[in-house]
Amino acid sequence: MIKRIEHIGIAVKNMEDANKVYTNLLGIDPYKREEVESEMVATSFFKTGENKVELLEAKSSESAISKFIEKRGEGLHHIAFEVDDIVAEMERLKNLGFALLSDKPKRGADNKWICFVHPKNTNGVLIELCQEIH
Repeated sequence: MIKRIEHIGIAVKNMEDANKVYTNLLGIDPYKREEVESEMVATSFFKTGENKVELLEAKSSESAISKFIEKRGEGLHHIAFEVDDIVAEMERLKNLGFALLSDKPKRGADNKWICFVHPKNTNGVLIELCQEIH
């Protein structure tokens, strides 16, 4: 079951510049920076109250973020939802006809298992499922 919005992902061209913008906007520094080799991205996380914003910068021209920025420019990339059991949620969504971008969860940033739902099934919005790794 989907519990809550876990974070909002924003694709950026330059992490240092974007970190300055969001530090000024939110009045806080990022609490975590991390590279996710499997996704070929660098991430930076800001937390405001219960909400998180994840900035994503491509580390390779082959990454999904690089392709996204090339096609659409910088901006909202995905909305992530926290789930209790990502495998069960993936199965539930597959049974309902949603197209998933992977067959099994992958290790993502911020100590999470992740899986993306294709935007063709979600009114053009890329959805990320994520579950805390215990």
